[in-house]
Amino acid sequence: MSTGQQSRTLQVWAGVALAAVATAAWAAWLGWDQHRDVHPDGSTTGPYEAWQVVGLGLTLLAPVCWAAFRGYAVAGVVGTTAGLTVAAFYDWSDDASGLFMIGTILVMIGTLAVTSAVALLATALKRKGE
Repeated sequence: MSTGQQSRTLQVWAGVALAAVATAAWAAWLGWDQHRDVHPDGSTTGPYEAWQVVGLGLTLLAPVCWAAFRGYAVAGVVGTTAGLTVAAFYDWSDDASGLFMIGTILVMIGTLAVTSAVALLATALKRKGE
């Protein structure tokens, strides 16, 4: 196997691993909380609290930065985005209104934007340090 093929294979496996990490992080931070909070005025919020979403984001910073520092920035972005998108789709697909697809697409777009920015920053920091 040539060096180029080996590098592509490692990119793919890094992406698969990061997708699995992202899906597991979703399950750990958000997957267990499925109940909406009903307030005295009848309004509802949830099912997630802000600290859960922040925890998920902070948890995924490390693997995305790791991937970027190792030269697998694309795998970090694509894998993390794919993992969170699949997790959101699975978690929300029982919504009878059908609006879960809009939320899933927004998760995908937001994850893609944030992981791209983080990967670019990490890659730039790595190059500056070399």
